[in-house]
Amino acid sequence: MKKNFVIVFCLFSNMLINIAPVHAAGNKPSNVYVVKQGDTLPRIATKYETTVENLKATNGLQSNTLLVGHKLWVPILYQVVAGDTLQGISSTYNSSVFLIKTKNRLSSDQLVIGQVLKIPPKKMTMYGQHILMTREEFRDWLFHSSINRKVTIIQQHHTWLPSYKQFNGSNHFRMLMGMENFHKRRKGWSNIAQNITTFPDGKVAVSRPFNTAPEGSIGSKANTPGIMIENVGNFDIGHDVMTAEQRETIIYITAVLSIKFGLTPSIDSITYHHWWNLRTEERVLDRGPDYNVKTCPGTGFFGGNSTTSAINNFYPLVSRKMQEILALSCKHC
Repeated sequence: MKKNFVIVFCLFSNMLINIAPVHAAGNKPSNVYVVKQGDTLPRIATKYETTVENLKATNGLQSNTLLVGHKLWVPILYQVVAGDTLQGISSTYNSSVFLIKTKNRLSSDQLVIGQVLKIPPKKMTMYGQHILMTREEFRDWLFHSSINRKVTIIQQHHTWLPSYKQFNGSNHFRMLMGMENFHKRRKGWSNIAQNITTFPDGKVAVSRPFNTAPEGSIGSKANTPGIMIENVGNFDIGHDVMTAEQRETIIYITAVLSIKFGLTPSIDSITYHHWWNLRTEERVLDRGPDYNVKTCPGTGFFGGNSTTSAINNFYPLVSRKMQEILALSCKHC
């Protein structure tokens, strides 16, 4: 009987090690898996005793395709040490107290030193290809992503319609699906035009995959190396007044995109739709005749849609936010 117990115990110990090693000697385990050559979602799911559906939901994956270097949140086993709390563990490992308690059938927040917990990562909010995030979630999603095309331009647009009047605080996906259907059926584009959409409540959505260049009237010279941001609202003077939440999100996501792609804010790296001729698809900056350019992203967008407004009012905000984000990242290094 004793011999059988030893065998069972050893098998259980080996199982824990194979799933995800618990930390030893104060070293914390990592719940981030870096995709390697030959990896597939089914293979990774099997390794971490989860499902392809869970991996896609927890990492905001829009397809089953993986690129080398992409970082994935995965479930792990964690051994409790002195001073641990459920709140602290969930914060460290992109989980939640509720998820950890549910997964481990815990009836209270009480932890015991040496206790081994299964830590599942949080699922992202998705509907089809659309991923709805906070700006901080977008930062993590972006920095985990592997992009297989060169991006040198961040485009700023406003939707004009839909505007603030159509947003009710909870219809993010309905608005995105409306734009997607309009772009595909009425415009004849292959997908929703924009990669990113920002909303009046400060939420941000990723729709068109980043590895696919955007579409639209700005033209191929801006689209081929571009990431397109559509900001919900009509920001021409006299119409929607941008909320503080959306304002902060626009600055923040432009900053993290600039960090991700190694860009310095300038008229060459962050462009306004207004600066491109609709007929020739050439960049005309402030020299475009009114009948050949749009006001987009709005005559009231961060002080105006001119290059002077961008240089004086928008780029400095993005540059400062980049410094803040990088400084915060260094503190956690």
